[in-house]
Parts: sequence; structure tokens; C-alpha cells
Amino acid sequence: MNIKKHLKLFNTYSRKKEEVIPLNKNHINMYTCGPTIYDFAHIGNFRTYVFEDLLRKTLKFLGYNVIQVMNITDLDDKTLNGAIKKNISLYEFTEPFRQAFFEDLDALFIEKAEFYPKATQYIEKMIEIIQDLKNKKFAYKGADGSIYFSIDKFKDYGKLSHLNLKDLKKGASNRITQDEYDKENASDFVLWKIFDPKRDGNIFWDSPFGKGRPGWHIECSAMSLSLLKNTLDIHCGGIDNIFPHHENEIAQSEAYTNEKFVNIWAHSEHLIVDNKKMSKSLGNFFTLRDLIKMGYSGREVRYMLMHTHYKTQLNFTLEGLKASRSSLQRIDDFIDRLNSIKENNDFSLIDTILKEEREKFNNALIDDLNISIALSSLFDLIKKVNTLIDQDKISKNEAHKTIKYLKEIDMILSVIFTKEIEEVPDSIIEAMEKREDARKNKNFALSDELRDYILEQGYIIEDTKEGPKAKKK
Repeated sequence: MNIKKHLKLFNTYSRKKEEVIPLNKNHINMYTCGPTIYDFAHIGNFRTYVFEDLLRKTLKFLGYNVIQVMNITDLDDKTLNGAIKKNISLYEFTEPFRQAFFEDLDALFIEKAEFYPKATQYIEKMIEIIQDLKNKKFAYKGADGSIYFSIDKFKDYGKLSHLNLKDLKKGASNRITQDEYDKENASDFVLWKIFDPKRDGNIFWDSPFGKGRPGWHIECSAMSLSLLKNTLDIHCGGIDNIFPHHENEIAQSEAYTNEKFVNIWAHSEHLIVDNKKMSKSLGNFFTLRDLIKMGYSGREVRYMLMHTHYKTQLNFTLEGLKASRSSLQRIDDFIDRLNSIKENNDFSLIDTILKEEREKFNNALIDDLNISIALSSLFDLIKKVNTLIDQDKISKNEAHKTIKYLKEIDMILSVIFTKEIEEVPDSIIEAMEKREDARKNKNFALSDELRDYILEQGYIIEDTKEGPKAKKK
């Protein structure tokens, strides 16, 4: 397939927008950091996953063949602690959260990646990389018996995060053993943690370095290098992954392969809730499941997470989620109007509108996934076509053309034709018909009584050219 247009993405490494030009013709190799399965993923995680889904679908829409790997971290400090605390195996502890993650992906209409490797499946590759780094003197054995990567030996350390490493502590005297740490440290990081029964329980793997387990950072390098190429076209993640995780990935991967690790790094900004950092202690911590229990749909949550540009901090509020519901209702009402058109004669007005809005939509997305402009073009289309419908200047055939276009862009958005179709109960239809008869017979008391009954059942009545219709409130 010929590429329609090249996508431009903001590259964290170069700090500018760059055209996505794959190394292998029309094939894109993309690695995306996935969940750590010690708990249910929260909406901050899903903000990143929805951005990556939008990127994937845009690339496919433009004609690229995408091979995406999203890792599943089932081995790190958090999963280990959880399994030990519950006195169960690592698999028994993580598997329910892994399954829940895929259920959540389905609820948010996130397309499946080609590969979902688990860290525990790639221990052998991690050992191979660590051994090679040790042989090349990039890695060394610490006094505690663990194996560390020496950042002083990798001259380009810090090139992704653009941190002033001279102002940060670094070197073997300041080793980091834990998997995660903040950007106040630039330190030799652990590649292999020597077994500690007090810390690790009975969870360990054998290696040439002794019993133990890999550090978190080496896991992604092992999985990406095993399933993709030495050089990736795109690597994605949340902005909090830039340092230290992605910085460490670059160091260990390039020291191992002697090749450039990634061409374009794309990172999504933080999600905050009610202008505050999301925290369980503040009571503003939400998983997707929490929101669904509150009555919101995955479609509404997806729209909310998607509608702000990925490089802009997203302030998540329940009011904003209600606004997303209203926006989607406007789309649903528009499609209902299109489906109700019976006119057979074309008016030759719709083609120009569709051409203009298609161009706006496409140009917005290829410009660093400018979703705000893309959605604006969608609602401009709705406004223009609704005007034609009001003026009886659109035919059934032209309405079908419009629906066809909506289906085309929904290959990317996944919010237009994803609603669950709810059948209106027979009791509501019967009450609505009786109400119509009462109105015709000027029995307004009965008409009002039936209207109130319909409202109490959670439905509203809308008057259309084809007669009254009941809709869920």
C-alpha cells in the first residue's frame, strides 16, 4: 500500500517534530511500555495507552504495517512484594491483574498489539545481555554481589532526558538497587539483583552471577531486542519514563548492540485529577473499573482521555467526563438524523463539505496527532450537515456518504460507532404509543401521566419527523 502522507511526531530526543520514516519500507516497529501487573491499571496509565492506540491507528490509516510490542511487567519490586505478602507464587499474584488489563483494553476499544511479552519469559535473554555488558566492562559486580551498569562508561548517558548530569550525583559510589527512583539521582543502576531471602522470599533465577533476578530496566531491552530490531522506529511511554527508565534502556541497549536504539521517542504528558496529582490518600485515584461502577462507559472514558493533545497535561474531572458524554450524545443524535433521511434526490452539496473536513481531519492528525483540531473538524461537519438536514437539502444517498466518512475516521477515533445499542423495552414503547393517542384525543392528564412514567423509567421522548422516539436519558 502506498503511504498517503507522512506523520510528524515530536521526538523527545531531538526536541522537535520529525517525519516518521521507517527503516524498512512501510513497516513500523514500535515498542510501548506496558503495565506493571501488581494492581489494576489507573486512568493515568490509560491516558498513555489511549495515546499509543491513537498513534497506532493513525499509522495504519496512513498505510503503514505496524508491529507493536507492549511489555507486561510481571517481575519487579512491586509484584515481588505483592506475591510474598500474600504467600503465593508470582504467577498467582500477577495473573488476575494481567487478565483485568486486557478486559480494560477491550472496554476502551484499544486495538491489540502484536506481542505482549511478560518479563519472566525473557530471563535468559536478560542474562545474555548482562553477560555481554560485563565482558565489555560496561557492567561490574558490586560489593553486595549484584551486577550494575556503569553510566560513566557510556559517554552519551543523559542524551534523552537532557538533564544536567554534572549537577546530579552519579557513579559507583551512588548505586541504585531499587527498580524505580527519581530524577535527583543519576546513578549506576542494577542489572541483576543478587538473591536476598529476606527481600525475595523464595523467588529467584539461577545465573552465572549467582541466584537472583533482573532489575526492571534490563527487562524492556531484552523484550524489544528479542521481538523487534536492534533499532526501533518508535518507542513510546509516559513522560515519567524518560528518566531513568528510558535513559537506562538506551545505555544498556546501545552498549550491547553498538547500534542506535530508537529513532523517535514519543512521550505523553501526565494526567492530573481536579488539578492535583492523582493519589489514593487524596481520594482522587481512579481505575477504569471505578468509573464504570459510577455509571460511565469505556467509550466516554476513552473520549475524555483522548480529546486533549498527548503533549498537554490532562486535567481529569468528573465534569469533564460528563462533557465527554454530551459530545458523544451529539454524535449519536447526528447519526440518528442521518439514518432517518428518506429523500431520494441528491442535492450535490455534501461532497464539498466531506472533502473539506476530511482534509482538515487528516492534516490535523499527521501534525503530531493534533486530536483537538481533528475533533473540531468532526463537530464542524456535524454542524454543517445538520443545517442541510434542517433545510431538507440532503438525500438518503448523501447521508450514507456521510456515515461512510464517519466510519472511515472512526477507524482511528474508535468512539463514533462503539456505543452499545440498547433496546427500548416494550413497556416504554407501549407507554409512548398510548401517550400519542392521549395527546391526539386531547386527554392531557393521561398524556402527562404517561410522560412522567417514561421519565421515571430513565427515558426521554424526542419528537422527530418520523414521529416520537424514546431514548435512554
